[in-house]
Amino acid sequence: MAINFDSGPIPVIVQDSATREVLMLAYADKEALRLTRDTGYAHYYSRSRRKLWKKGEESGHVQRVIRILVDCDEDTILYQVEQQGAACHTGHMSCFYRTIGGEEISGRVFDPEKVYANKGE
Repeated sequence: MAINFDSGPIPVIVQDSATREVLMLAYADKEALRLTRDTGYAHYYSRSRRKLWKKGEESGHVQRVIRILVDCDEDTILYQVEQQGAACHTGHMSCFYRTIGGEEISGRVFDPEKVYANKGE
């Protein structure tokens, strides 16, 4: 299957393989997808930092990829993962932890100030 990277990095929806909860949205370029497939762990392309990164490289909260699905247009992928720790850098399990009105619907799993202390986050 040919993934369409014509417009650059593509969206990656990340879902917990057991609960089906959506954990985060990130982006992948060809190299990030290749590394993910080769290693079995989620890799992404940071559009703001313009570099590849492995999820959990600083926090230890890695994502073991169970399955990769491709959408009908072949320009978005879905990683179904086993999440170690939390997915969100804010300390929440999912990046989608609050309503549009600002109500938090889940608590923190870890304290980001402790996890990212002295790491430039």
